[in-house]
Amino acid sequence: MAERQRRQVAAAVLSGLVAGVCACAAAGCSGAGGGAEDGRAADPVETLHRAADTLVEAGTSKARTSMEMATGGTRVTIRGQGVYDYRKQLGEFKVLLPQDPSGVSEHRPITELLAPGALFMKNRGAGVPADKWVRVETATLSDGNLVTGGATDPFAAAEVLRGARTATYVGRTEVAGTAVRHYRGTADLAVAAADASAGGRDALRAAAKGFATARVPFDVYLDDEGRIRKVRHRFSFVNGQRKDVVAVASTTLLYEFGLPVEVRLPAAGDIYAGRIAEE
Repeated sequence: MAERQRRQVAAAVLSGLVAGVCACAAAGCSGAGGGAEDGRAADPVETLHRAADTLVEAGTSKARTSMEMATGGTRVTIRGQGVYDYRKQLGEFKVLLPQDPSGVSEHRPITELLAPGALFMKNRGAGVPADKWVRVETATLSDGNLVTGGATDPFAAAEVLRGARTATYVGRTEVAGTAVRHYRGTADLAVAAADASAGGRDALRAAAKGFATARVPFDVYLDDEGRIRKVRHRFSFVNGQRKDVVAVASTTLLYEFGLPVEVRLPAAGDIYAGRIAEE
């Protein structure tokens, strides 16, 4: 695929998926909280800085994602489910877009493959043949693919926490029957990018520059082994068409750690090189 064609594809995907679906806003911001400290929660910032490395040690997991957006009284949610290999930074997800505003038709689930520096999508629509993949360089996206694909890469979500500047231990609770510690704070995407893995650094740098603010409020829940069980980020970006600030709440749930995961990336001949139709 020629470089010019790659840029055209990336631009079309970004405008079609983000402007078409993510040009709504999702909200959610909350204040600080506190709770009784225990031994493991004594240094919340340092604990969260290690969260991504702890996932690498865990190896793999299943994941569920949701991305909530609302604007003008209308709320939409994009949901995803899949598996992820944290050591290879590879994942495979099925992402379900909401119904059309008319409610007449539903989008087919989009298959997404997540890889260092790249997002692959199948069943993208917009004139792309059903047996072809669309490939997008995540560093070329203004949000680093934290929002564009409709599902935040689970390892990228963890690496955002490397940029935690402030954090508070809220207390003990449960997520899906698992005992966890709840932390709340704010991360800086530029700081996260500086400390990120080689595979995620450029995408986080793009997000730090492209979002309306590099500050990301978060709530995260760690189990007794320090693994993320749930993380919720609140991102803000500028809608390229309307120039208004869009708020997106992205939630990732991780479970069944250590299961076998095999993600195969598409061969070059299976990647679509044509123009994507406007939707």
